[in-house]
Amino acid sequence: MVEAAHPARIVIVGASLAGASAAVTLRELGYGGELTLIGDEAEPPYERPPLSKAVLIGNADEPDWVRDEAYYADHQIELLRGTTVTRIDPARHVVVADGTEHGYDKLLMATGSTPRRLDVPGADLDGVFTLRTLGDSLGLRERFTAGADIVVLGAGWIGCESAAAARHRGASVTVVEPLTQPLLKVVGEQVGASFAALHREHGVDLRLGTSVVGFDGEGGRVTSVRLPDGVSIPADTVVVGVGVAPNVALADAAGLELAEGGVAVDATLRTSDPDIYAAGDIAAQDHPAYGRRVRVEHWANAKDQGEHVAGNLLGAAAAYEKRPFFYSDQYDLGCEYRGLADPDRDRLVVRGDLASREFIAFWLREGAVAAALNVNMWDDGDALQALVDSGRPVEDDALVSGSLS
Repeated sequence: MVEAAHPARIVIVGASLAGASAAVTLRELGYGGELTLIGDEAEPPYERPPLSKAVLIGNADEPDWVRDEAYYADHQIELLRGTTVTRIDPARHVVVADGTEHGYDKLLMATGSTPRRLDVPGADLDGVFTLRTLGDSLGLRERFTAGADIVVLGAGWIGCESAAAARHRGASVTVVEPLTQPLLKVVGEQVGASFAALHREHGVDLRLGTSVVGFDGEGGRVTSVRLPDGVSIPADTVVVGVGVAPNVALADAAGLELAEGGVAVDATLRTSDPDIYAAGDIAAQDHPAYGRRVRVEHWANAKDQGEHVAGNLLGAAAAYEKRPFFYSDQYDLGCEYRGLADPDRDRLVVRGDLASREFIAFWLREGAVAAALNVNMWDDGDALQALVDSGRPVEDDALVSGSLS
């Protein structure tokens, strides 16, 4: 049980997966003090992966809730929904939200990210979407209909999953990506080409190595997307999937140290203020496994950091050591990624067949597995995690055809 010396008041800014996971874990650890969770979305905290997968495709109408709505009241978590935090005053230990002050002894910032938008003519036309919230997903799903002209800007994970969902629902889909392959910065040229072939086989028109210079519309609604060479692509709906910007304005205004586009935190997820921690998309952690700052924008990182930081809010000083993990579903392809690769720097070794899309890709750095991506192969998850975690040298032959355990 929690000792009396632990903080009497904990405030969490951001009713995100990271923030809600921390709140739930605090109660599971026996914390009995005041606990306030503040978020600007109207819904209770939820997990975002279904927004570009099951919800967008139409296999579900709701995301995965962190807990059902009654949980928060039943566990004395003051959940303030639809509430905007406007200021943090570290000197007074106060958070200001919609004009009300909330005092804290310890504070967790889990403010997440905002999708980037394109600064081009017509970007504010109706029908130009980003995908971040439940409302975004449901709104796009209504537009992903047979015969609709959908243009997806960006072939990262959100762009690829959006394209797959739109094709699943019968829409005509064009993807515009400035780089030479989908997912290039994550998986490199060879593996990226495998994802390109997947989308082409499902009828997606991939426009690689080009960008967007503007949107045209009629009556305030988007009708087409313009490329630099003068080509105009018909578009009823545009999905802008060009990355996200961490929400660090509150932290910056509060005088917290920033780094790597996020909030600088030590190995324990503590910021430059000893009473303030950060988790999830905004946390630029001094990661003990990598010896440098790492900032990760994926579901598992938000969930795991939220759960981990709860103990540190109560006085522990445990380093967060997990490597990144994420997964994706596109058409009949499912994959899991573990670790952190630099495709330009690391050496690629493949087990299985890229063309058939049943393979495991390994990225090796100094002979050790920096990251592994299993595609439609599901038997070796634990062994892959152990390889990534161990940092031990491994021979190519063992990865290609030997026992991974």
